[in-house]
Amino acid sequence: MARVRNIKNSPMALNPSFLLFPLSPFSSLLFSPKNGRSPRTPRLCSPPNFSLLFLSLLTFFTLLGFLTLFFVPVSQNFVSCSVSSVIPETTDDDGGSRLLKIAMVPLPAHRVVGNLTEEEREFWQQPSGENYRPCLDFAIGYRRESARVTRETRKFLVVVVSGGLNRVRNQIVDAVVIARILEAALVVPVLQVDHVWGDESGFSDIFDVEHFIRTLQSDVRVVSSLPSTHLVSRQTVATQLPHHVHPLWIRARFLKQLKQEGLLVLKGLDSKLSKNLPPDLQKLRCKVAFHALRFAAPIRELGNRLARRMWIEGPYVALHMRLEKDVWIRTGCLTGLGPQYDAIIRRERDLQPEFLTRSLNMSHIRRRLAGLCPLNASEMARLLKALGAPKAARIYIAGGEPFGGALALKPLVEEFPNAATKDSLAREGELVLYANRSSVLAAIDYIVSLSSDVFVPSYGGNMARAMQGHRAYVGHGKFIKPNKQLMLPFFEEAAVSDAEFSSMMKKLHLNLQGQPELRTNDRARDVVAYPVPECMCKH
Repeated sequence: MARVRNIKNSPMALNPSFLLFPLSPFSSLLFSPKNGRSPRTPRLCSPPNFSLLFLSLLTFFTLLGFLTLFFVPVSQNFVSCSVSSVIPETTDDDGGSRLLKIAMVPLPAHRVVGNLTEEEREFWQQPSGENYRPCLDFAIGYRRESARVTRETRKFLVVVVSGGLNRVRNQIVDAVVIARILEAALVVPVLQVDHVWGDESGFSDIFDVEHFIRTLQSDVRVVSSLPSTHLVSRQTVATQLPHHVHPLWIRARFLKQLKQEGLLVLKGLDSKLSKNLPPDLQKLRCKVAFHALRFAAPIRELGNRLARRMWIEGPYVALHMRLEKDVWIRTGCLTGLGPQYDAIIRRERDLQPEFLTRSLNMSHIRRRLAGLCPLNASEMARLLKALGAPKAARIYIAGGEPFGGALALKPLVEEFPNAATKDSLAREGELVLYANRSSVLAAIDYIVSLSSDVFVPSYGGNMARAMQGHRAYVGHGKFIKPNKQLMLPFFEEAAVSDAEFSSMMKKLHLNLQGQPELRTNDRARDVVAYPVPECMCKH
């Protein structure tokens, strides 16, 4: 299968060697000519044949009745939400459905045993989930339209995405939905080299392409490359999309043009599509995020290997620590490492003012108290301790290389000495191939974090939102979202005792520990982070 190459500068540096993606393998069965003459039709209405026919029908319906009686369970408690046929389903002992290998699923949560305090047991306790389970029951109208949409051969959508792993995942999810809205075939998305990350990985380096195409075959036609018939097509490149665009706007803006030219290229798609879409498109978002976007086999194998090394020792916490140099520059925050390190950040921020993302007029103190800064290692250690994490707890630290190196993590490691990173877990040579592939390293962090018993992000970015939704979708793994805006003022109160501080932290995070949180029509709430109730229902 041809690999879609990266785009360095121009969005139209498309590979001229694109091949026509073959039609569905079922095409030959549907349209194959019959060989030879068809046999003569026997006279079924003659008396002997009529008797045989009557006896055959009688035997058939009798057998059917017995099969129905013995093998079809009758239940008065009918489940109102069905699981999509694309999602394999089995039944476990309690009668509920569970996902199989089509979704990335975590290792099972640990049953916490041993000599623990009540506070420590509470920390490891998993949320009930309130019986919410995946439920992608697409409407009949959506399924009827799919028969036409998935055979599209004239209109093609090319989407160029960029950024870190989870930002790329968000853009790919929206790309599939936009292809469905426009009823266009989607070319496997093109990954552009990002000026911050410098990662040259292509789609197939990170994700399982064949699985992506196969999983979406009943929703959108996905092709590995642009057909040769469209290489000379007039190419409309759209780079400026407004925020919160709706399907009607997309159709009005692009559909006529796409029908005329046959090809549309989209760039700058980052979180532009509205978070409030019709139910079937919301379900499609979940299907892409939790089922179609499976990591490539080598990444899955290595990630699962590291996850098992953490898991085999007992329950563990995964922390996503955003302490990289570019994060401090972009957020306008100070590192907490001292004047020497803060001076470096200020100098680089002055040289690249365009990197500062928002709230330009706020001081670093106001930013921190407004919850716009990542928690540093000292703050994270104090929060975990206050929430009841035992000192012996195993900690997996996800994230890129922290600015300041080991010094940046020192307060956390001193408080929780059983800390590990992917570098310390990996054996010699296991990470060598991915040394300069930040997206692949982030994917390994993603896999290990998904299997953790507790996940805590230091910053509310794309990884935090992705992990919040994925953990809810595949089993309601405990997720603690630090309420920075309310809790940080207590960090400044020296007179507050440890017991009072712990009590206050627990009260602030009482409803943020993994119980299903309903998605509202808030324009910032994505169904991929809040899959209840559009993509999950009570069983």
